[in-house]
Amino acid sequence: MKNRLRELRSAKGWSQGDLAEKLRVSRQTVNAIETEKYDPSLPLAFRVAKLFGKRIEEVFEP
Repeated sequence: MKNRLRELRSAKGWSQGDLAEKLRVSRQTVNAIETEKYDPSLPLAFRVAKLFGKRIEEVFEP
């Protein structure tokens, strides 16, 4: 699934570890989502969108 996670994270100046801590997931999970090797669960996708003040559709696209 395509996503803007890396772009949004970089704009905030956060490392993958910083984002992982805020989302309560591992850094490896953040990396896997950013490289499109892993599609987040719906609850995690909602947490990501909320953290960045975006709608899910603005962060992820099928």
